[in-house]
Amino acid sequence: MLTMIAEGSPYGVATGPDGALWFTLVHEGRVARMVPGQAPVIHQLDPADGDPTVITQGHDGAMWFTEFKGDRVGRITTDGRLTSFAATTPYGITAGPDEAMWVTQMQPGTIARIGADGVMTEFKVPVEGGMVAFITGGPDDALWFTLNQGNAIGRISLSGEVTVHPLPTEGAAPVGITLGPDDALWFVEIGAGQIGRIDTSGKITEYPLPNRAARPHAITTGSDGALWFTEWGIGRLGRITTDGTISEHPLPPIPPAEGETTERKAEPHGLTVGPDGAIWVALEAGALARMT
Repeated sequence: MLTMIAEGSPYGVATGPDGALWFTLVHEGRVARMVPGQAPVIHQLDPADGDPTVITQGHDGAMWFTEFKGDRVGRITTDGRLTSFAATTPYGITAGPDEAMWVTQMQPGTIARIGADGVMTEFKVPVEGGMVAFITGGPDDALWFTLNQGNAIGRISLSGEVTVHPLPTEGAAPVGITLGPDDALWFVEIGAGQIGRIDTSGKITEYPLPNRAARPHAITTGSDGALWFTEWGIGRLGRITTDGTISEHPLPPIPPAEGETTERKAEPHGLTVGPDGAIWVALEAGALARMT
């Protein structure tokens, strides 16, 4: 099923506590809410030039998102009330095990913690130019993150102690990361066309994709006990089981825009398990796709 988003470029998507899908419209400076089967409700950000990217549910029942170009972290309640916090090139965001929000800041190479009281604390990642990207909670009361240009996976404790695990493959450029059903961290290597797995001891396993030019971007754990990931470069959705078996699924074609004659490249980015248990994918070409 394909839901077209008029004049919008979905990038990040997450399920909220209200049984709806929440997603960012990166080029329009908007955040939207959609109950499957209904029309989306659009919330315009002001200013609108922040490039809202990754979005996730917070401990407080609100949705939190990053505005990479706007140097802001946004918070929106389920009834549409918006607030924001100053940050520096924020990108990845997740709810930590300590009731706080944890955010990656790409350019300064730091990870920020926003407490329930709104106070921000920053921790330096000791990899110069590493470009911290996505971040997720681990099974060990710590946060795990990708270093896109540092070619490594990092771990940060709640007190700010950082451990860095270099990847075996040169130029892997990891991006998305998620906690798997096997209590390991699973991540995608956009530069190498591989899926990676790291356990809490630091042991890394890599699984090459059938098409190494697939450019995998984001990854999440599905309701079926497998990992699902987007293949931005070839417009597909991938699935990998915990034993490393990979399958790929085509995404629905995107109808031509007004004045165009050919279908658009899907450009899949974020994905999530929807309120209906299905995988929903944000397609920057202008749609949300539900995989049946």
